[in-house]
Amino acid sequence: MITLTGEYTEEMAAAAAETFRALSLSGEASAEVVFADEEEIRELNAGTRGVDKVTDVLSYPALTEIMPLTADNYPFDGDGEGRVFLGSVVICRAVAERQAAEYGHSAEREETYLFTHGLLHLLGYDHIEEEERRVMREAEERVLSAIGITR
Repeated sequence: MITLTGEYTEEMAAAAAETFRALSLSGEASAEVVFADEEEIRELNAGTRGVDKVTDVLSYPALTEIMPLTADNYPFDGDGEGRVFLGSVVICRAVAERQAAEYGHSAEREETYLFTHGLLHLLGYDHIEEEERRVMREAEERVLSAIGITR
Protein backbone atom coordinates (compact mmCIF):
# COMPACT_ATOMS: atom_id res chain seq x y z
CA MET A 1 0.00 0.00 0.00
CA ILE A 2 1.23 3.48 -0.86
CA THR A 3 0.35 6.33 1.46
CA LEU A 4 0.43 9.76 -0.18
CA THR A 5 1.39 12.98 1.55
CA GLY A 6 1.03 16.56 0.39
CA GLU A 7 -1.64 17.78 -2.03
CA TYR A 8 -3.24 14.82 -3.71
CA THR A 9 -6.64 13.77 -5.00
CA GLU A 10 -8.69 10.65 -4.39
CA GLU A 11 -7.91 9.63 -7.97
CA MET A 12 -4.19 9.88 -7.28
CA ALA A 13 -4.58 7.72 -4.17
CA ALA A 14 -6.49 5.16 -6.24
CA ALA A 15 -3.79 5.27 -8.94
CA ALA A 16 -1.09 4.74 -6.31
CA ALA A 17 -2.91 1.72 -4.86
CA GLU A 18 -3.49 0.25 -8.33
CA THR A 19 0.14 0.82 -9.36
CA PHE A 20 1.32 -1.00 -6.25
CA ARG A 21 -1.10 -3.87 -6.95
CA ALA A 22 -0.27 -4.05 -10.67
CA LEU A 23 3.46 -4.32 -9.90
CA SER A 24 2.83 -7.01 -7.25
CA LEU A 25 4.49 -4.92 -4.54
CA SER A 26 3.54 -5.46 -0.93
CA GLY A 27 4.32 -3.80 2.38
CA GLU A 28 3.97 -0.11 3.10
CA ALA A 29 5.35 2.79 1.09
CA SER A 30 4.85 6.53 0.93
CA ALA A 31 5.24 9.19 -1.73
CA GLU A 32 4.88 12.95 -1.65
CA VAL A 33 2.76 14.92 -4.14
CA VAL A 34 3.54 18.61 -4.64
CA PHE A 35 1.86 21.12 -6.94
CA ALA A 36 4.10 23.89 -8.26
CA ASP A 37 3.41 26.96 -10.34
CA GLU A 38 5.20 27.47 -13.65
CA GLU A 39 8.08 29.48 -12.20
CA GLU A 40 8.66 26.97 -9.39
CA ILE A 41 8.72 23.98 -11.72
CA ARG A 42 10.97 25.82 -14.18
CA GLU A 43 13.43 26.56 -11.35
CA LEU A 44 13.31 22.93 -10.16
CA ASN A 45 13.83 21.67 -13.71
CA ALA A 46 16.77 24.03 -14.25
CA GLY A 47 18.33 23.31 -10.87
CA THR A 48 17.99 19.54 -10.87
CA ARG A 49 18.04 18.58 -14.55
CA GLY A 50 19.80 21.52 -16.17
CA VAL A 51 16.75 22.16 -18.38
CA ASP A 52 15.66 25.80 -18.03
CA LYS A 53 12.04 25.44 -19.11
CA VAL A 54 8.59 24.79 -17.69
CA THR A 55 7.54 21.15 -17.62
CA ASP A 56 4.46 19.22 -16.56
CA VAL A 57 5.84 16.77 -13.98
CA LEU A 58 9.11 16.04 -12.22
CA SER A 59 9.96 13.00 -10.13
CA TYR A 60 12.56 12.76 -7.41
CA PRO A 61 13.12 9.08 -6.54
CA ALA A 62 14.53 8.28 -3.12
CA LEU A 63 15.69 4.73 -3.89
CA THR A 64 17.91 5.23 -6.93
CA GLU A 65 20.46 2.58 -5.93
CA ILE A 66 17.99 -0.30 -6.39
CA MET A 67 16.12 0.74 -9.53
CA PRO A 68 13.92 -0.56 -10.93
CA LEU A 69 11.96 -1.67 -7.90
CA THR A 70 10.40 -5.10 -8.13
CA ALA A 71 8.63 -7.44 -5.73
CA ASP A 72 12.02 -9.18 -5.26
CA ASN A 73 14.17 -6.18 -4.32
CA TYR A 74 11.66 -3.86 -2.65
CA PRO A 75 13.12 -2.70 0.71
CA PHE A 76 10.67 -3.21 3.54
CA ASP A 77 12.64 -1.60 6.39
CA GLY A 78 10.59 1.57 6.22
CA ASP A 79 10.76 5.23 7.13
CA GLY A 80 10.45 4.91 10.90
CA GLU A 81 6.70 4.49 10.55
CA GLY A 82 6.91 1.19 8.72
CA ARG A 83 6.84 2.73 5.25
CA VAL A 84 9.49 3.00 2.57
CA PHE A 85 9.69 6.56 1.21
CA LEU A 86 9.66 6.33 -2.60
CA GLY A 87 10.21 10.02 -3.31
CA SER A 88 8.35 13.09 -4.56
CA VAL A 89 6.22 13.87 -7.60
CA VAL A 90 5.94 17.55 -8.52
CA ILE A 91 3.12 18.55 -10.89
CA CYS A 92 2.55 21.90 -12.56
CA ARG A 93 -1.22 22.39 -12.49
CA ALA A 94 -1.17 25.18 -15.13
CA VAL A 95 0.61 22.94 -17.64
CA ALA A 96 -1.71 20.04 -16.76
CA GLU A 97 -4.74 22.23 -17.46
CA ARG A 98 -3.35 23.36 -20.84
CA GLN A 99 -2.49 19.79 -21.81
CA ALA A 100 -5.94 18.56 -20.79
CA ALA A 101 -7.54 21.12 -23.10
CA GLU A 102 -5.12 20.20 -25.89
CA TYR A 103 -5.80 16.44 -25.52
CA GLY A 104 -9.55 16.92 -25.05
CA HIS A 105 -9.93 15.42 -21.61
CA SER A 106 -10.44 16.67 -18.06
CA ALA A 107 -7.81 18.35 -15.92
CA GLU A 108 -8.50 15.63 -13.33
CA ARG A 109 -7.54 12.95 -15.87
CA GLU A 110 -4.37 14.83 -16.86
CA GLU A 111 -3.25 15.41 -13.26
CA THR A 112 -3.89 11.75 -12.41
CA TYR A 113 -1.97 10.68 -15.51
CA LEU A 114 0.96 12.96 -14.60
CA PHE A 115 0.95 11.62 -11.05
CA THR A 116 0.93 8.02 -12.30
CA HIS A 117 3.74 8.84 -14.73
CA GLY A 118 5.75 10.40 -11.91
CA LEU A 119 5.06 7.50 -9.54
CA LEU A 120 6.28 5.02 -12.13
CA HIS A 121 9.50 7.05 -12.36
CA LEU A 122 9.83 6.71 -8.57
CA LEU A 123 9.56 2.96 -9.05
CA GLY A 124 12.29 2.88 -11.70
CA TYR A 125 10.38 3.16 -14.97
CA ASP A 126 11.75 5.40 -17.69
CA HIS A 127 11.04 6.37 -21.28
CA ILE A 128 14.42 7.20 -22.77
CA GLU A 129 14.57 4.15 -25.03
CA GLU A 130 11.60 3.26 -27.24
CA GLU A 131 11.01 -0.11 -25.55
CA GLU A 132 11.10 1.53 -22.09
CA ARG A 133 8.65 4.16 -23.33
CA ARG A 134 6.24 1.49 -24.62
CA VAL A 135 6.36 -0.46 -21.35
CA MET A 136 5.84 2.70 -19.29
CA ARG A 137 2.91 3.92 -21.43
CA GLU A 138 1.24 0.51 -21.17
CA ALA A 139 1.62 0.58 -17.37
CA GLU A 140 0.18 4.12 -17.19
CA GLU A 141 -2.85 3.24 -19.28
CA ARG A 142 -3.40 -0.05 -17.42
CA VAL A 143 -3.46 1.79 -14.08
CA LEU A 144 -5.73 4.60 -15.31
CA SER A 145 -8.15 2.16 -16.96
CA ALA A 146 -8.29 0.01 -13.81
CA ILE A 147 -9.41 2.99 -11.73
CA GLY A 148 -11.91 4.18 -14.34
CA ILE A 149 -10.02 7.16 -15.73
CA THR A 150 -10.19 7.03 -19.48
CA ARG A 151 -9.60 9.48 -22.26
